[in-house]
Amino acid sequence: MKTEKEKMIAGEPYFATDPQLIRERARSQNLCAQYNATRAEDMDQRRILLNELFAAETNVYIQPPFHCDYGTNIRFGANVYLNFNCIILDVAPVTIGDHTMFGPAVQIYTAAHPTDPEERRSGIEFGRPIAIGSDVWIGGGSILCPGVTIGDRCVIGAGSVVTKSIPPDSIAVGNPCRIIRTLAK
Repeated sequence: MKTEKEKMIAGEPYFATDPQLIRERARSQNLCAQYNATRAEDMDQRRILLNELFAAETNVYIQPPFHCDYGTNIRFGANVYLNFNCIILDVAPVTIGDHTMFGPAVQIYTAAHPTDPEERRSGIEFGRPIAIGSDVWIGGGSILCPGVTIGDRCVIGAGSVVTKSIPPDSIAVGNPCRIIRTLAK
């Protein structure tokens, strides 16, 4: 029988009130709080905290404050930059490619809830993975919804709400986010 964590990672319905998941979220919250309390000159301490939070060595640069559910479900490529106030709800895997940059207040939501009120009331939830390619720019205040993929070399305009996947080499903006131009290859 699968654990609630195994169900969560697999995108199956799970209960977030599971004691193991509660402990892991508390771990992440504590590491984020420590990271967010660091000063700009505390680069070595920041690196240690991020490597522990993400359970993998990374060279991501994150401007505090930063918040995530677990951290262990996030994979960064090389030279990724996240500006102030980024939030990643990583109940499902989040993959971010090399040389990708986020403006301030970008929000990535893999978490989702049933639309049926009785089912939602039961406490069940689920997640859908999000993949962001390499050399992507996501403008400030953008929201990425569960299950989307952003292709390589895309630009997502500030304030966009991405509800559907965006193919590589696209400039997309708006709510809902729409492609307005394709980049020359």
